Amino acid sequence: MNTTMNATPSGSKHPPGLYLLFFTEMWERFSFYGMRALLTLYLTTALISGGLGFNEATALSIYGFYTGASYFTPMIGGYLSDRFIGQRFAVTLGGILMALGNFALFAMHSQTGLYLGLALLIAGNGFFKPNISTLVGELYGEKDDRRDSAFTIFYMGINIGAFLAPLVCGFLAEDMFKTTVDGVVHFGFRYGFLAASLGMVIGQIIFNTLGNRYLGDIGKKKVKAVNIAGTEKSRAPLTPAEKKRTAVILIITCFVVFFWAGFEQAGSSLTLYTDKFVDRDLMGWTVPTSWFQSVNPLFIILFAPLISLLWVKLGRSRKGDLPIPTKMALGMIMLGLGYMVLLMAVMKTGGNEQEITYRANMLFIVFTYFLHTMGELFLSPVGLSMVSRLAPIKIASLLMGVWFASTGVANILGGQLAAVTQSLGYFDVFLIIGAAAIFMGIVLLALSKRLVLMSGCKV
Repeated sequence: MNTTMNATPSGSKHPPGLYLLFFTEMWERFSFYGMRALLTLYLTTALISGGLGFNEATALSIYGFYTGASYFTPMIGGYLSDRFIGQRFAVTLGGILMALGNFALFAMHSQTGLYLGLALLIAGNGFFKPNISTLVGELYGEKDDRRDSAFTIFYMGINIGAFLAPLVCGFLAEDMFKTTVDGVVHFGFRYGFLAASLGMVIGQIIFNTLGNRYLGDIGKKKVKAVNIAGTEKSRAPLTPAEKKRTAVILIITCFVVFFWAGFEQAGSSLTLYTDKFVDRDLMGWTVPTSWFQSVNPLFIILFAPLISLLWVKLGRSRKGDLPIPTKMALGMIMLGLGYMVLLMAVMKTGGNEQEITYRANMLFIVFTYFLHTMGELFLSPVGLSMVSRLAPIKIASLLMGVWFASTGVANILGGQLAAVTQSLGYFDVFLIIGAAAIFMGIVLLALSKRLVLMSGCKV
């Protein structure tokens, strides 16, 4: 199925197709995170100043729905590409839809433009997200020992795009195209959206120009709607051991919802708090609010290799590596601790914009993002590894879809949590999120040994 692209022997250098997909994904993430960094600010800024003038509760709910829906549509896009259109065409279709979505936000400064743009972005992400990752896997044979390394390289592309996007799009929106006329400040959000659209176009030009050369026929053919195993065993009910493994995945997935609901405050309530209550002055220059969205991917790029080495070192130690449920529990606790750091800032600034007398040092928000990033590194990659390892083959795709859908649920829940900051206040909401994350982490830690026993292996 993989034609000549898999001819590169295991243990040698990676095929050039990996780097083509790396750059394609980098530009797509540039587009996604560039738009995301501006969305909450665009929604809440007054119409006269270049925004749409939504009240904050409504804006945060819209943000939560958008990010949540972006994690549901990949299940549909993956199904359609497998059965009808093929992965390569799905990536191109998704890229075109996302470019048009950001262009709609640029060209139509209205609620109509907003909803049209978001709909196109959600649909495009559904086609693009599941299929670009599948193409990476298709470059390698089933037992190729370069596979994990390949996905690590690919993951770096995601975070390079996520790091650069807020810097570029935020600079355009909050600095380069920011104007003041008759005392009224006008932001250039539309130019940030235009940059996000152009990023997606660049990625698609690279992908379609070099695809045939470096990918061959990979991803061009649709998957036949037949069970690969084709045996009676594949249609048999789950065994007791498989049921226990499935239960482990579902139990941990429920905990993960709480993590991502807190983590995804970065683009909503944390962005608004940073904009209003954090001192962003750096030697006379005001750091754009959206730039803080680059802190997480920067920390990922810096610390992911170190965390990976930590797991390798622990695995070679006498006691062995930590069980995955333990790692994920520690990740949730670190997320909660990040909010505890932020509470110290809120106690100084208060939560009333009209009565603010003190702005928090920006190091508070940077250190919060650092702890959140450490939590992500302890939870997200190992979670994907767990699902791929434990899921019974006959329902593996379904359980992976459930895993991603849980992130969608978390984003919608996170949007609602962010919205209530307008009634409860930042201190109470951050306290609730932080305390809940720490509590759920402790519960998962207590269940870790039991979950390992249920799985039948050291997950």
